[in-house]
Amino acid sequence: MTSLGNYTTDSTNGHSNILRHEKCDAYLLFHLETALGEGFRTFLYSLGLAYCFIGLSAITARFFRSMESVVKHSRTVETIDPLTNTKVVKYEKVWNYTIADITLLAFGTSFPQISLATIDAIRNIGKLYAGGLGPGTLVGSAAFDLFPIHAVCVVVPKAGELKKISDIGVWLVELFWSFWAYIWLYIILEVWTPNVVTLWESILTVLQFGLLLIHAYAQDKRWPYLSLPIERAERPEEWVPAEVVKYRPLDKVHEPHSEVSQVGEEENSEIVDIFSIHSGEGTGHFYRNLAGEDVTESSTPNNGNIIPEESDILSIWKHQFVDALMLESAESRKLNNIYLRVARIFWQSLRLPWKLLFAFVPPYQIAHGWIAFICSLIFISGIAYVVTKITDLISCVTGINPYVIAFTALASGTSWPDLVASKIAAERQLTADSAIANITCSNSVNIYIGIGVPWLIDTLYNYIAYNEPLRIDNAEGLSFSLLVFFSTSVACIGVLVFRRLTIGAELGGPRVWAWVTCIFFMLLWLIFVVLSSLRVSGII
Repeated sequence: MTSLGNYTTDSTNGHSNILRHEKCDAYLLFHLETALGEGFRTFLYSLGLAYCFIGLSAITARFFRSMESVVKHSRTVETIDPLTNTKVVKYEKVWNYTIADITLLAFGTSFPQISLATIDAIRNIGKLYAGGLGPGTLVGSAAFDLFPIHAVCVVVPKAGELKKISDIGVWLVELFWSFWAYIWLYIILEVWTPNVVTLWESILTVLQFGLLLIHAYAQDKRWPYLSLPIERAERPEEWVPAEVVKYRPLDKVHEPHSEVSQVGEEENSEIVDIFSIHSGEGTGHFYRNLAGEDVTESSTPNNGNIIPEESDILSIWKHQFVDALMLESAESRKLNNIYLRVARIFWQSLRLPWKLLFAFVPPYQIAHGWIAFICSLIFISGIAYVVTKITDLISCVTGINPYVIAFTALASGTSWPDLVASKIAAERQLTADSAIANITCSNSVNIYIGIGVPWLIDTLYNYIAYNEPLRIDNAEGLSFSLLVFFSTSVACIGVLVFRRLTIGAELGGPRVWAWVTCIFFMLLWLIFVVLSSLRVSGII
């Protein structure tokens, strides 16, 4: 394949124009692509990019379910009751919920962006200038997380329903490190070493993620001197309200007309409930869904460590392939609207190749979900690699500045897992903690890991090979985007604080005010995208 980064750009005073008019000789699969018209090539590559985002959404569902299984893992703790001198057996969660929100949840939802930035950095190893897709995508993703996702979460609760943050202390800690991440990035690019990144700056960037974890855990445990003196509000024992689950154990898997599925993973559902990690419910049992019957969940001890039999695992894995080939679910067949049924069948047909490919991911019930977790990461990285290739081609063919594509299409597409995760939390959870924490923590992960690790890879190589720092092309445009993002984010957080002081909650409330807040957040996002795109393109 011809290198996609070997075309030149016209620049004026360090800024690239929005559009260039050079012929692009790069191609994706076949050299014959270069003979096609630029408009038709752009259309084909855009379709390919959109199809990659569909695949990203499909594998993200499996990734979330495996992550949920990892977090649900509990250990057996035996103690002696001092009064009765009898042995007491308890089951404690291995993961602290605050740490799980920052690491598995925020890291998981940000992994597409992190993969894209890391692949972009690896492709640029040996070059003195860093790639533009990674940082541009991560900053654009941060804006998408903060504005559109907050806008969706505000209107998701039912009319009049209020959902507020129960642990303000932990949220303030996460918010501080999120804001500091972008201040730190600006200091690197404009204050300490303008337009370059040194090895030590990259190392410090990555290490600050560890400081975030320690500080958040200290706040959650209310460690003296390291935590804010803010009491945690009353929080329900189960963050996710109980629901009736119409499943029964997999004891008769060979009965006719039965559909084997995993808990909460109906075929007609595009999203999974990853936030039951905050609930004491959920064992990871197998259940079977019987068509036309009203059955109840089996009563089994619920410690999160039930290990299914090997035959059940093989049955589940086999049905992953069976489900991948199904174009219409039982619920879809009941629809009276033929157009809606056709639309659903068409959508499932588009997803079928992806679903069949991802059916090779082992069931999440194996090894507490770790194998499925790792396999999902591998698939996500593969899709991210293809996305970087297609994005380079779109930029090459159309002449659109790569930063502009990163701020818009790439940021929106790779932030889809963040949107899904926060939307589920706003719908299902009794509080707003995880919905908002996922946004703030994802932004921190984007900088400390998503930009820190790729820069560390390139700066380490340049230091060893050339004894030179990593240079940032169009650092002024990126710094300007950081300033715009910081200014608009202050307005966003100010609105959330105002809602807390006036109506008593960050999410939900009167429908009119919820929609007003939603529109305001979307306007902030448009301001960021327009100003950043004009700046990196040298227009302003």
